[in-house]
Amino acid sequence: MKRPAGRPSRYREEFAAQARKLCRLGATDKELADFFGVSLATLGTWKHQRAGFLESLKDGKAAADAEVADRLYQRALGFSHADTKILQHDGAPVIVPTMKHYPPDVVACIFWLKNRRPDIWRDRVGLEHSGPNGGPIQTEGEYRPSPEDEAILKRIAETRSRIQEEQEGGE
Repeated sequence: MKRPAGRPSRYREEFAAQARKLCRLGATDKELADFFGVSLATLGTWKHQRAGFLESLKDGKAAADAEVADRLYQRALGFSHADTKILQHDGAPVIVPTMKHYPPDVVACIFWLKNRRPDIWRDRVGLEHSGPNGGPIQTEGEYRPSPEDEAILKRIAETRSRIQEEQEGGE
């Protein structure tokens, strides 16, 4: 049986599990390529040629994204978690269980709503022009520049003429 042409691949089956864990920790494709000691192009080849590797990347990235989305959601709503405080009583440390509360974060709320419901919450920059009584703007007719516009147009023409003369004289 003939061996395939070219150098053997550096890919190993255990790379899929490693890549899943790294993606779960937020690794980018560039960081994965560096970890495996290959180029981004080689990493791309592995994704296309090895379905299990690609699925591992997708699974790891999806899990990390879901965790971040959950934390953003908690931040938007506000949350509480168990904590401890270390106090002193009669010179001895005393560990006291407490509950730490975080109020809702307005910025997280805005971010969540703009991304989850852009139809309702996106920033709208609407600019509408209309004519009399909300009708269309009439565009027929002759344009007559105002005296200020005439002065500006005259200065533009003079400047163009001067630049053209300088260019022709400089050659």
